[in-house]
Amino acid sequence: KKIPVTRQKVEISLQSSFQPGMKLEVANKSNPDTYWVATIITTCGQLLLLRFSGYGEDRKADFWCDVMTAELHPVGWCAQNNKTLMPPEAIKEKHSDWTEFLIQDLTGARTAPANLLEGPLRGKNTVDLIVDGSVLELQDLLDPYLYWPVRVIQNVGGRLRLRYAGLSEEYHDHDTWLFYLDVRLRPLGWAQENCLTLEPPTGESLISFTSDWQQALEDAQLDGQKNPLPLEVFKDHVDLPKHSFKMGMKLEMVSPWEQLQICPVSVTKVYNEFYFQVMLDDLSAEAKPHFVVCHANSPGILPVQWCMKNGVGLERPRAYEGQDFDWADYLKQSGTEAAPDACFPDVSMGRDFAKDMWLEAVNPHRPAEVCVAQVTQVRGRLLWLRLEGVPKPLSECIVDVESMDIFPVGWCEANAYPLTPPIKPVCQKQKKIAVVQPEKQLARSQPVEASPVNHYQPAALDPGSANGRYCCSKIFVNHRCFSGPYLNKGRIAELPQAVGPGKCTLVLKELLSMLINAAYKPGRVLKELQELEDQSWDCQEETLKAKYKGKTYRSTIRIVRLADQIPDFCRKVCVKLQCCPNLFSPILVTDKCPENCSVQTKTKYTYYYGKKRKLSKPTAGEETAEGELAKPTRRRKKRKAIFVQKKRRSSAVDYTPAERALQSGSEGTSSEPREDHTDTSSVEVTSSRPRRATALRRAVSAGNPALGPALSPEAPAGRRRSTRSLSAYNQNSKYQPVEEEDGQLVLDRNPLEWSVDEVVQFINSTDCASLAGIFQEQDIDGQALLLLTLPTVQECMDLKLGPAIKLCHQIERVKVAFYKQYAN
Repeated sequence: KKIPVTRQKVEISLQSSFQPGMKLEVANKSNPDTYWVATIITTCGQLLLLRFSGYGEDRKADFWCDVMTAELHPVGWCAQNNKTLMPPEAIKEKHSDWTEFLIQDLTGARTAPANLLEGPLRGKNTVDLIVDGSVLELQDLLDPYLYWPVRVIQNVGGRLRLRYAGLSEEYHDHDTWLFYLDVRLRPLGWAQENCLTLEPPTGESLISFTSDWQQALEDAQLDGQKNPLPLEVFKDHVDLPKHSFKMGMKLEMVSPWEQLQICPVSVTKVYNEFYFQVMLDDLSAEAKPHFVVCHANSPGILPVQWCMKNGVGLERPRAYEGQDFDWADYLKQSGTEAAPDACFPDVSMGRDFAKDMWLEAVNPHRPAEVCVAQVTQVRGRLLWLRLEGVPKPLSECIVDVESMDIFPVGWCEANAYPLTPPIKPVCQKQKKIAVVQPEKQLARSQPVEASPVNHYQPAALDPGSANGRYCCSKIFVNHRCFSGPYLNKGRIAELPQAVGPGKCTLVLKELLSMLINAAYKPGRVLKELQELEDQSWDCQEETLKAKYKGKTYRSTIRIVRLADQIPDFCRKVCVKLQCCPNLFSPILVTDKCPENCSVQTKTKYTYYYGKKRKLSKPTAGEETAEGELAKPTRRRKKRKAIFVQKKRRSSAVDYTPAERALQSGSEGTSSEPREDHTDTSSVEVTSSRPRRATALRRAVSAGNPALGPALSPEAPAGRRRSTRSLSAYNQNSKYQPVEEEDGQLVLDRNPLEWSVDEVVQFINSTDCASLAGIFQEQDIDGQALLLLTLPTVQECMDLKLGPAIKLCHQIERVKVAFYKQYAN
């Protein structure tokens, strides 16, 4: 497919100022302080692909270099600075006389300009070489032989605001806007070189605005010589083809004088092989001549009967007699001929434009204004545009597909130029279903006010809209609810309080993407969501991605399309992630969660909301003690297998005595071998801390003999330290769990019984106090603390090696004290 010219000219403006085939002198890496001639093979931004002279067509030694950092010089620099030119070692023996070779190689070649290799213009794109104050020459609108210097006042992505030399700021209304590729623009000195005339512009009656045009001309030429514009600016200018128009020929033309009109015009003058003049046909007695200079590629010139063939109305000449205009009669009456079709550019070329496409276009009535525009009609090379934000009837215009005044969507934003917005929203019918991105706000800093009647309020759907069943109201992220083992509580707190309203699939896709990014290991959450499905759901597949440790994972997730299925979908997603069913839900939890999830910890909560159990609470007849929930053999074996695998993966680090005892106890109580098809990948991705803590708690509560009588509930009082309940500790804020004795840590309380607050208190008392927040955030209690190792700390807490070692030293002190005091 051909690229629409709106993109084509913009892409040209972003090309490098260097051209393939240019010669440079480049530092020779194999021989310090020596250089050799290289040829530019291709460019990519400020990167150049070079090949040393002498390699011919051999590409094996081609190399890339950055214009901004490499040592590059124009040809002749070595001779001027007494530097040595020496070919690379690989081709040194290829020629006997390298001097003669260089003479032949450089004859007729073009060197890269010195100002592109150093100074403020170094490495800039073509369009950026045109700076404010640059001087060019501009062709007169009514006489192709007349030129006058203009200064660049503003450069907007190659669209130049120009002011004639001799005019001051007070005449800014006479400024001209042109794209830098316009054929009317030429470098300073071009008119004199081509024996053309330098005269002030004739069409604007500007001759009276200044008394000394000659002085203005000399000042402009002097400014241009001080800051010459690189000729590379004009490397993409198209050379005009020769035309074949003759005096008296008739043609059709988009009127430059009247809006939305295509009129018959006549060739009234031929300047040379490149330019000719056409005049509007007017048969009235008081006709005032309207003429314009054209060339073979002028936009808007059309062959006779083009309008009839394309179903477009042709404006009759003024004072034309007859109801219907007929070209055959008109040509016969005037005794003229129609210009042959061969005189015109490809009039059928539409450049892939289509009706209802959007672009950005210059307002022809206010050239400094760029508007949102919609294509309302395409006929051959012509586009009918409607300019949004411009009052009627001035909002309609006709442009050529190769017009320099149309740009792709986003051009103004990319060049920081104001875009005139539509007066009314473009998609009024879709306004109700657009997804609104709420501002990020912390739940702690801006809490939701509780309702005086209900503790939670359901979000109402919008059944009144045409697509109400496919649209939903807000879905709330209830930050206070339990986050489960997969989601990071701190990241959840940074999410917005709600997403929506909008189309169901868009709202849910945005919400799931946020949850994936809030996970400890996003890949694991993506895998869990992939397995989520229900036969009763009306689903649409969406591709979501997760990034973790430099790798990107993609998966196709089934998302419900109907609003009435969203509550069930949200609840089942929460079940899958083992978090509170109201963590994200159409229900806004303003005070206390109906699931009472705030009393749960990460290790206990899995019993109620794990994968193997239904989410509903047990009835009165089904209530079971917490200790009995750990009894099912299958669940117990699976957890122990995961725990053993995790320890094996960390076998490179020595176990502490407590961990050895726990591992031996786990392996000793399992009479069946570990299944070979256990998903080890899931073990690596899942946060192991809650599962390890659960396994350890089970061993403690079951009185595992491998841990010794000191940890058994039935141990004699003399062998065990007297313990206080967690509630008793929480009421005694003065209680200190540790104290120092000759540099050794002495524990006043079994660390297996430490709560999360006690662990945080201990970390705050060490030189790792800055890390205490991580323990609070990840709900690490005493049992989980004793299971931490260096690999676990680095992986799950995202710590660098230094802080991780420092933290593990303090944890090791607790383990040693625990082993001495409580594990005998």
